[in-house]
Amino acid sequence: MSEQILIEELKRGSNEAFKTIVDTYQDMIYNTCLSIVKNEEDAEDLAQEVFVQVYQSIHTFKGESKLSTWLYRIATTKSLDHERKKKRKKRFGFIKSIFGEDAQVEVNPPDFNHPGILLDKKEKATALFKAVDKLPENQRIAFILSKIEGLSYQEISEVMETTVSAVESLLHRAKNNLRKILENSNQ
Repeated sequence: MSEQILIEELKRGSNEAFKTIVDTYQDMIYNTCLSIVKNEEDAEDLAQEVFVQVYQSIHTFKGESKLSTWLYRIATTKSLDHERKKKRKKRFGFIKSIFGEDAQVEVNPPDFNHPGILLDKKEKATALFKAVDKLPENQRIAFILSKIEGLSYQEISEVMETTVSAVESLLHRAKNNLRKILENSNQ
């Protein structure tokens, strides 16, 4: 079934079309969410939220980009929103603890493992992901979509709603910043 027919069927409310979209894109969406939030349970929840949003808002999809680009954009936005909420909760928890209330501050696990990384590269992968987390948000997303998800510059520009030259610049700055972060952490 072509992508256009699949989208039209989904707009008509076809459960079969929705199942096809989930089956086709669930790993891509989960891995994208996992690359950003670095927590398997959160990534699973976010992936489900992405598909719920797709089902509810497919009528807004105009077909100006590929369906996968639209899905990446939704997954990226939901994951970034999740990260922002988590940071607000951490700050609030820290403030509560300063004022005497017993609050647990959630910390990202240091031994994060992405399913695409081999175990023998665990230490390097952990250091790399910690360094990627220190990048400014737009550089981090461009880097994840390029190096981890394997999207082209054109696809990244569509997901991030920017130009190809802006993506090239973001990736260049991300690589330079990562080099500096990793060099400083090895000293």
